[in-house]
Amino acid sequence: MAGPQTVIADARRHRARYLEELKEFVRFPSISAEPARAPDLERCAGWLVRHLRSMGLTSARVIPTAGHPLVLATTRKVPGRRTLLVYGHYDVQPTDPLSEWWTPPFCPTVRAGALYGRGASDDKGQLFAHLKALESYLRAAGEMPVNLICLIEGEEEVGSPGLTRFLRAQGRRLGADAVVVSDMPMAGPGRPAITYAMRGALSLQLDVRGPARDLHSGLYGGAVHNPAQALAEIITGLHRPDGRVAVPGFYRDVRRWSARERAYMRRVGPNDGRLAANGKIRTAWGEPGFTLYERTTIRPALTVNGMAGGYQGPGAKAVIPARATAKLGLRLVPDQDPAGIERLIGRRIAALTPETVTASLRTEFAAEPVLVDRGAPAVRAAYAALERGFGTAPVFVRLGGTIPPVSTMQRELDAPIVLMGFALPDDGMHAPNERFHLDNFFRGIETVVWFLDALGSPAFSSRGPGPAARPGEPP
Repeated sequence: MAGPQTVIADARRHRARYLEELKEFVRFPSISAEPARAPDLERCAGWLVRHLRSMGLTSARVIPTAGHPLVLATTRKVPGRRTLLVYGHYDVQPTDPLSEWWTPPFCPTVRAGALYGRGASDDKGQLFAHLKALESYLRAAGEMPVNLICLIEGEEEVGSPGLTRFLRAQGRRLGADAVVVSDMPMAGPGRPAITYAMRGALSLQLDVRGPARDLHSGLYGGAVHNPAQALAEIITGLHRPDGRVAVPGFYRDVRRWSARERAYMRRVGPNDGRLAANGKIRTAWGEPGFTLYERTTIRPALTVNGMAGGYQGPGAKAVIPARATAKLGLRLVPDQDPAGIERLIGRRIAALTPETVTASLRTEFAAEPVLVDRGAPAVRAAYAALERGFGTAPVFVRLGGTIPPVSTMQRELDAPIVLMGFALPDDGMHAPNERFHLDNFFRGIETVVWFLDALGSPAFSSRGPGPAARPGEPP
């Protein structure tokens, strides 16, 4: 079997084609949250299957779900070799506000060394780094050093319902010994990272109802409690003035981290100025006693993701709406249970709701927090691969965001998970002008080649101290 240097040489020769193929992938407007885009997601899944087959993964096929389809491809299982599951998603976030995009979101454009387009970074570009590494390995070496499973979904941005059902039914039969996910940022330019913790999530919809129908505000203003006003009052009651969440019991199960862990986070994570600059934040806000990095990783949060009620069009309309709605997003940390937090939020909202209106709460999706075993062989292999691919040792970082399927895979596959991102913190995931730096794309491909080689090596066949032996403690 050809070595990794031969495979990398092949990948470098095909860089121009790999970029053009990534552009083709990004052109699909695969927005999973918009029902009208369902045909686009089906087309994208079909394109992926054809692409995987053209790479040599002839088993690639579409797996229908109740929502958007999965794509599954496997190599022939060779006894004695480890089985790696490569996870990714082809669905993307909505594009609003369109007026803030420099170029159309589904017309991928290269500018200043980066590919701009919705999904370029989250997650099509990062996923494609894996696929192109696999392609070069199969072409240059003829076979893989590991058994391979590619599992790509189209519902990550809406909570992964189809993948969750598939893994519950079929997960253990896949026989994965390790899972790799690339859907997160590095520590910074030229600073590779392995994510060892992610917050969980709980997405809720709060509906407040008042009169049976919209009312004329001239005839009823001052006589009816406006549901939009009541909603604002309820939301105000969910936080204290200092930024802490004002829900009894909310912090009860939050894990406390050692001074050593927090010192390590300060050393390798972004400082307040950098994090604020990445988000273009003028004035920080939040729970006192913690850095911004700590607030967004080891502390839970409750945010308002959207509000609607009453007239939203141009000009004025004298109306009292019958209903107002808010989308609430919670980020949870180790030892917090999404179901338990949902009950606490429900009780608090019930206590805050005046008798003049009614309030109802619905769960959109939930995901548990994640901690990774940094001594696992696959994590140690990823550490070595990142060092070879980027020319510098990676750091271990926490991610404040959530990838819903990661906790599901951790539970249903019972296999160690590697969280190895190639994006940058300022790539604009979920925002206008999302981009993926081409240097990271090409270095990502080479890193994956080194990772596959290391994972197939006896040197990484058992658990060891590696860079860090226990989750929750710094290296």
